[in-house]
Amino acid sequence: MTAYLVGIDFGTGGAKACLIDDQGRVLAYAFEEYPLIHEHPGWSEHDAQLYWTVACRLIRQVIAEAKANPAEIRGVAASSALPSLVIVDGADEPIHRAYNLMDRRATDIVQWLKDEVGEERVFQISGYRLEDHPAFVNLLWEKRHRPESFARIHRALTIDGFITLKLTGRAALHYSAAAFYGVAYDLRRRCFDTGLLDEVGIDPAILPELFRCEDVVGTVTDKAATETGLRAGTPVAAGQVDCNASWVGAGATDVGDFQSNLGSVGNFGIVHRSIDFNYSSVGRLMINFPYTVDSEHTYVTVPTTMTGGQCIRYLRDTFSQAEVEAERILGVSAYDLLNLEATDVPPGSDGLIILPFLMGERTPIWDVNARGVVFGLSLQHTKGHVVRAMMEGVAYAMFDSFRLIRDAGLKVNYPMVLNEGGAVSPMWRQIIADVFNVPIVLAKRRAGAPYGDAILAGVATGVFDSFAVAKSWAEVVAPMDPSSARHARYMEYFELYKRIYDHVKTDFGLLATIRDLPSL
Repeated sequence: MTAYLVGIDFGTGGAKACLIDDQGRVLAYAFEEYPLIHEHPGWSEHDAQLYWTVACRLIRQVIAEAKANPAEIRGVAASSALPSLVIVDGADEPIHRAYNLMDRRATDIVQWLKDEVGEERVFQISGYRLEDHPAFVNLLWEKRHRPESFARIHRALTIDGFITLKLTGRAALHYSAAAFYGVAYDLRRRCFDTGLLDEVGIDPAILPELFRCEDVVGTVTDKAATETGLRAGTPVAAGQVDCNASWVGAGATDVGDFQSNLGSVGNFGIVHRSIDFNYSSVGRLMINFPYTVDSEHTYVTVPTTMTGGQCIRYLRDTFSQAEVEAERILGVSAYDLLNLEATDVPPGSDGLIILPFLMGERTPIWDVNARGVVFGLSLQHTKGHVVRAMMEGVAYAMFDSFRLIRDAGLKVNYPMVLNEGGAVSPMWRQIIADVFNVPIVLAKRRAGAPYGDAILAGVATGVFDSFAVAKSWAEVVAPMDPSSARHARYMEYFELYKRIYDHVKTDFGLLATIRDLPSL
């Protein structure tokens, strides 16, 4: 009997699901966008009710498309973009909209924690910088600003944890997501620091139970089976961070493996087994958390620019009505049309530089107030110049972290494997190769995170002996080598990119102060 496995991933801009067989073949794939809600400066939310609605729709869709018998589906796993926060009441229903990873509202809580707890203490416990987006910081924002709602919280979950709860009735948190709770999550001991939780006023009872990524945490309930089309009793794995899922799916299973996603955020990950690196001077500038493969002992360092592929989605949604209409009428991707407009623009975009900080920035500058800057715009420049300059700006932002990791000596296995999202653009891939000055390849199978989730479900349930199957199934295509001449030119632009930020970073704080004044 063939064994089937289902994976489902929730990103910043939409959800994806796939169904595979026990030979790793993708038999069905589905995707659905959902809206980002930005009603206040610095806020970024989703309608949390949509998560389960979309999950049910996508799971039913892949089962139907694959013509799979639900009785032959051996396991399910979910992943999500992190940090995220879904607070639910005693009926497991969302209390408010969900926080997604671009939410930057809790700056007052960060200052309070710095004053009352201390940045260094938080870092030594969590291995995570004290910033305004870990789950505990957002929980404390809820406590201060919406105390009535805070009092109703039964569980504080990630997006994938919410899906797992709806599937199984069990509130679970895998190790790779637990790191994104920050503040009082002890990365070394893989547990919550109950003393610190008591100090800041968070009841441990609202926190999910901790598991390895590879654990089975429960089975599909009768109610969830009715809503999703899965069979009641189907095992559900603990889950994983979405970038882990994507990289596992493309074969990143060994120390030093090096992959990149250009989804809503722009990031790359390097797999390692050094807890010390997480706490090093370079490590503290990055995001570090457990990796799915042996999640008790393996880590991944993930530099992240807050708006990667989201920058191009922003250009599409805000300034590209003609391209969107052409997609509707002709079926040609609006993204492909934007790429086409930028095809003949030379490296450096004829002197146009963009700081792509549309919702603040993470590594390595960690500036919540940073915003986008267009520098050097002239009448010579076209929309194609803006598209290419935005791609180059994202590449500069990612390279800013890569050069620090490279110089720190962390083991890196080349080539760099590009995976999801904007990686489909040959132009963007070549930009990254040239800026990073490394060879790159493209993952041939780009079912991405839900594919990695399906593999995780297979390992958790014993369908697969180990994650080695992911490496054996992974194929790469479209190799690209960097150009030394283009790299040299890009480094000139990169130095100017850094100078521009240095010149305006103080002004970002002033802008935030003025922007947050009461409306007239």
